[in-house]
Amino acid sequence: MPRHGHVNYHVHKPERQAFHLDAGGVVGKMISPELLTTEISVNDVRTDPVSVDFKSDSVSFAHRPTAVNSFADGDGWQATYDAELTELLTDELGAKEVVIFDHTVRTDDPNAVRKPARNVHSDYSPDGAKHRLIDILGAQKATEWSEGHYAFINVWRPVGDPINSAPLGFLRPSSVPEKDWLLLDLIYPDRKGQIMGIVGSPDHEWIYQSRMTVDEVAYFNIYDNQGQPSIAHSAIDLIEDENITTVRQSIESRTLIRY
Repeated sequence: MPRHGHVNYHVHKPERQAFHLDAGGVVGKMISPELLTTEISVNDVRTDPVSVDFKSDSVSFAHRPTAVNSFADGDGWQATYDAELTELLTDELGAKEVVIFDHTVRTDDPNAVRKPARNVHSDYSPDGAKHRLIDILGAQKATEWSEGHYAFINVWRPVGDPINSAPLGFLRPSSVPEKDWLLLDLIYPDRKGQIMGIVGSPDHEWIYQSRMTVDEVAYFNIYDNQGQPSIAHSAIDLIEDENITTVRQSIESRTLIRY
């Protein structure tokens, strides 16, 4: 049976909209464009009769235990975790080469530096993805990868307690027409980027996996140079059990793979 929660959709405007991140040089301070809080119905792939396939839906879930006990800064976990993610993407997607370039630990606390993203979005515009490829690989190697099949894939994992609130939800790509996407700027003190936001529609189909644990991951497509859809996603304001008060923590890893 579908659950109900809330997400924050973007809205169409005549002018280009932007997020200002680390605004005024204050780490973690964000100034957001206008968002529209909307109630949604979301299907649970763990319990509902709903299928998810990476090739068509650009997201999948897997049971992949980790040997990392703490993702705190300075704990020396990155080499171990990078090896685990490389194995995951090789096994699940047939990746021939994997580059892992970012890890972000998020805590659902007003005082946290990095909080769950509560706007419906995908991480790169097509132009943004192409520029990011050059940033990561350099111009020559980026040209070589562009001649074949590459993709930006994110991997999301709970940290600590099972997820009881603010789970990560996904919009099935087939339910999102092109008119619902809009380009957004990301403005940092020292650079500028782009992401894609989503405008709300009652036709959108939301999916998630309930009560994910540290032994489970979601892996999802952000950009694919051969046309696989980018998947929009967001934390959903939804509580599984009102009697549980654990704080949602997660790690999201950004990767670049060559098929």
